[in-house]
Amino acid sequence: MFSIWNFDGRVAFEDIIAATEDFDIRYCIGTGGYGSVYKAQLPNGKVVALKKLHRRESEVPTFDRSFRNEAKMLTEIRHKNIVKLHGDDAEAVELDWMRRVNVIKNTAHALCYLHHDCIPPILHRDISSNNILLNSELEAFVSDFGNARLLDPDSSNHTTLAGTYGYIAPELAYTMVMTEKCDVYSFGVIALEVLMGRHPRELLTLLSKPYSLQNVMLSDVLDTRPSPPRSRNVIQSIVVAAMLALACLRAKPKSRPTMKYVSQQFVARQKQLLKPISTISLLELVSSDLGMENGREPQPGIVLELAKLNTDLGMENERESHSEVSCHLDDEFHGSSSN
Repeated sequence: MFSIWNFDGRVAFEDIIAATEDFDIRYCIGTGGYGSVYKAQLPNGKVVALKKLHRRESEVPTFDRSFRNEAKMLTEIRHKNIVKLHGDDAEAVELDWMRRVNVIKNTAHALCYLHHDCIPPILHRDISSNNILLNSELEAFVSDFGNARLLDPDSSNHTTLAGTYGYIAPELAYTMVMTEKCDVYSFGVIALEVLMGRHPRELLTLLSKPYSLQNVMLSDVLDTRPSPPRSRNVIQSIVVAAMLALACLRAKPKSRPTMKYVSQQFVARQKQLLKPISTISLLELVSSDLGMENGREPQPGIVLELAKLNTDLGMENERESHSEVSCHLDDEFHGSSSN
């Protein structure tokens, strides 16, 4: 948990967030090269100025040292005409790989509920990184339902364009028909953004020509700020998340999985990944198998052979007679569907 220490004891970071309404621009009283300064009133009544480093500067060692030096210097001096330091927080909670996968998973569960457990289904229509909020435990929550609509099965569901640029499904540009697969596409963008640590705009362009991904390795597009994943379970979770994200970004809406399928895969028992993550290319993730096994022997085509999938991908909600979630990604993707 973030915390700020002052001379009277510990002040929770949540108090700072509440006092500034998550560093809302209304509380900003100045901006400089290093960061921005905010005015806030703490629960104890004190009015303080908060200096928050710009994100890009906070990742540069030189700026980080400068910030720490400033805090150290202010703790050692006392004068009525020199600003008093009430606390500093130079340590952030790292969004490590399992936390990132959990953000993706929680978002998938939320969208699964909206699409499959609500009657009629609810389309969010504005899934973007700005609308995925994290609490102090770094659990993800879908927010901002200002553009949400009920999906009417007896209507054409024509709509005006809604959403955030960079997250909108491409078919909306020419059909203006909203379906749950529009949210699925936006989820795919979010999932890649969480894994990459930045918006995947260049990668989205490359996806229109899959074979241009042949020399693009998964490990090369992952965010470099967290420590490289070491655990086999963590690596496998990353691969599955990336694989599902790419499936959600398919150009044809009907070939994208449903959010029910995606949500299920995050809780299903997965087969063991045999290939090192450094050898997995994005082309493999969208067009061939990765050689996963069920504990007995290697099986071909176990991971998503995305280039060969039927256009009824993800219509697993038609298969309610199945009593358990499939543990083989192939089995669901190649299953038949009435859609």
